[in-house]
Amino acid sequence: MLVGSPTVFVPQMRREVNSTFEVDDDTVSWLYSVYGLGALPWVFIVPIMSRLIGRRLPFIIASFNLMLVYIVMYFSTTTKQIIVAEIMQGYFQACDLSLCIIILSEYTSPRYRGMFLTLKSASFCWGFWTSNAIGTFFHWKYIMVTGIVISSHTFTSFIWPDSPHWLASRGRFEECKAAFRWLNGITNCSERELHNLIESQREYLKSREQKRVTCVLKDYNSIEFFKPLFLITTLITHYFFTGKFVNNIYVLDIIREITKSERTAYNGMLILDGVTIVGVYCGCGLTKIVNRRKMYLISSLIGICLLFTISLYLYLVKLNLIEENKILSVVLLTGLAVVINSGPMALTTAFFGEIIPLKYKASLILIVASEYMLFSTVVLKTAPQVFRTFGLHGTFLMYGIVTTVCTYLLYLYLPETKDKTLQEIEEYFKKNKTKTTQPKEESVSFLARNN
Repeated sequence: MLVGSPTVFVPQMRREVNSTFEVDDDTVSWLYSVYGLGALPWVFIVPIMSRLIGRRLPFIIASFNLMLVYIVMYFSTTTKQIIVAEIMQGYFQACDLSLCIIILSEYTSPRYRGMFLTLKSASFCWGFWTSNAIGTFFHWKYIMVTGIVISSHTFTSFIWPDSPHWLASRGRFEECKAAFRWLNGITNCSERELHNLIESQREYLKSREQKRVTCVLKDYNSIEFFKPLFLITTLITHYFFTGKFVNNIYVLDIIREITKSERTAYNGMLILDGVTIVGVYCGCGLTKIVNRRKMYLISSLIGICLLFTISLYLYLVKLNLIEENKILSVVLLTGLAVVINSGPMALTTAFFGEIIPLKYKASLILIVASEYMLFSTVVLKTAPQVFRTFGLHGTFLMYGIVTTVCTYLLYLYLPETKDKTLQEIEEYFKKNKTKTTQPKEESVSFLARNN
């Protein structure tokens, strides 16, 4: 996705108006963060829509919304008009975080689900690199033209079936079978997964009809609901405080501040964006070989070491104990980009799509999307003030501390999900709920053994 990355068109707009008055620092921070506020109403509406009318129709609406945003932004001539376009973009942002993850997790087989979910993260990085490259060498409005061409494939959604999981959750089992076989073909493995899906939803629908309201509320007050919520909240916190997300947006300012060179800042930005893509694709490939939990934790530990190293290096430069080296600065940031993007950035989306139980999907996606957008808006809006208050060395130190805490919590509680069906992953949380009342050998699930 190319919209929503004002990293390069902000400097161009400043040059066009020949002044920083119209595009001052406060306006820039709004340009970077306002899309999160625009998405907030939709993070409540989109999950409800996806629950009531399915996954396909809301995605078709998102495709038209994205094209309209590109057109409005292309014809924008002031920062206010661009901010309006970014607010309009809020619907697609909400869909990108909630609906697209649901679609990828429910439409793909367990063998390829993790790879597709990590490729989604790769497409996000491609959007940054492409828009930054276009903005560096051409006028920023060419970003919108490229976006229209690239995003036209989303209209293939007109020929999609609806999600088999959603159809099963509504009791439409014959349509579920047809859609599942259209997506996965007919094999022994896929038929077994289809049978398990239908049986689990039949049992859930039958038990739901027998429950009273108090029982439903009690059902939400269980580890099946709160443990995935806790894990995803920790993943979101980890995602934003690795520093990579802020680096993607403020990369020019950060490298310019470190190296004191405009040319190095632009070259470093494109290098970091390119390396980011390589890192994500390495992560995509490794998800087929290495267990996702192990890969996430190892890359996080290396990222923590790099965050503390960068913080110490910048602090020593500030004290004039060592001389600042432009190449070393870019190398350290590049190393951080490779490690974080091959692990946390690539795998967070995969865990989002996999660990949320089907019966809580709408409510948990709503909460998660709200948390993500609030984090995004607050972190990006306050980033310039954080840089000024703590300095770059203090900012990276804070990121390192928060990331360390999150990594430890994920080490304790994050399950392995590689090559497991969504029903098997859901069963892990159910078994953990009753673990204390079962014999030890019966209570250890397939996922717990991988921990």
